[in-house]
Amino acid sequence: MPLDPAFIADCPYLPEAILIDEIVSIDRDTSTVVARLPTSADLPLTRDQRAHPVRHPRHVSGGLMVHMTGIVGFVHAYYVLDLRHQDGWIGYGTHIHAGRFRRMGAIGAPVMLSCQALQVRRIRGVIVPRYQFRFTQDGDTIYEAEHSAVFTRVTEEAAAPSGA
Repeated sequence: MPLDPAFIADCPYLPEAILIDEIVSIDRDTSTVVARLPTSADLPLTRDQRAHPVRHPRHVSGGLMVHMTGIVGFVHAYYVLDLRHQDGWIGYGTHIHAGRFRRMGAIGAPVMLSCQALQVRRIRGVIVPRYQFRFTQDGDTIYEAEHSAVFTRVTEEAAAPSGA
């Protein structure tokens, strides 16, 4: 499905940093979402590479793939956990427990970004998911990892400076 304008408006990143063009699937029963990242030589970090056809071919940057774990984690929080930035929820990555770049992401074919919550703990009003990510291109895994995040809810009253 194309990106919902309400999702884009709620995202803590500007549309230019979201980078996905489609949410391919949402499965609340398995706590899994899949999104699509189109690839081009104009992707952030990729466009700034000093490419060499043999020593350093232009590719989807590994740093950008780590950023995409945050974006697809936000997709999961929005569509599966029903957490809304507009309601005060915000999430941050806390740990990369395991991460492997299996092969270089090529320019051209889209990257499919799969995110599954292996565990979601609720601790004193804080939500702590442990995610498994698998990013594939043309059926081959290019990045796989387990990350943890923390989602907290901040209300306007709690954000106001004390003594105000």
